[in-house]
Amino acid sequence: MKHTPKFLAYAIVGIGALLMLAPFYFMFVFATQSRTDIFNVPPPLWFNGELLANVKLLTTRLPFWRNVGWSLYVGLMSTALTLLFCSMAGYAFAMLEFRFKKALFALVMGTLMVPSFMNMIPSFMVMDALGWIDTHRALYLPGAASAFGIFLMRQFAASTVPRELLSAARIDGASELGIYWRIALPLMKPALGTLGLITFISSWNNFMNPLIVLRSADNYTLPLALRSLFSTTSTEWGALMAGSAIATLPLLVLFVISSRQLIAGLTAGAVK
Repeated sequence: MKHTPKFLAYAIVGIGALLMLAPFYFMFVFATQSRTDIFNVPPPLWFNGELLANVKLLTTRLPFWRNVGWSLYVGLMSTALTLLFCSMAGYAFAMLEFRFKKALFALVMGTLMVPSFMNMIPSFMVMDALGWIDTHRALYLPGAASAFGIFLMRQFAASTVPRELLSAARIDGASELGIYWRIALPLMKPALGTLGLITFISSWNNFMNPLIVLRSADNYTLPLALRSLFSTTSTEWGALMAGSAIATLPLLVLFVISSRQLIAGLTAGAVK
């Protein structure tokens, strides 16, 4: 009987995991079904042979692989710029002393309290004034220095980068940029990996910002392209599920590969 609470906890976690995985399973199953088979009662529970037909229909309706390429490009650019700017700002807030440091950091943290929908109209007006409507730079440049990223890098740097090591480097004549690039940045790799993973997944799944700034189907990112398949009369659900499965598969593989890195980066420095 003493093992009953542990067994019950495992059972609850297992049931919860199955409930969360069920939509993914049915998405992959429906990706291999024809449009009519999807609406059978009871619904199909196993894979069929219509995957290639659905993918062909998908590429006929959309410049699908071009949309995949744009999503990949925007995700990589967002990730690279976010890692660069957030690590620099986090290092500065954690390790350097300058005027108004606390006030500036409080201002950065205050932006986390602003609902994202309040930025939509001002953001569109700025993108329009810059001539960036229907361009991909409007998707990765404005959010390159996120408040969450700066906070994460600042907390990690403050708890893991030894100040004595930085002082020794300054005595040896190293510049602040050199200290950041050669000493602090390598020590911040766990947090960089975590922030990079979060940023890439967020960019890959981003729907609202592309909806606001992108106009032509050739420039659509993947979520917006898949949304354009919806129709009030004849939605090709098999093709839509195939596209969703293709869009989801890279994220699942990425998460499985880097899940330990994600957990390590989020928990490192939490206990000293």
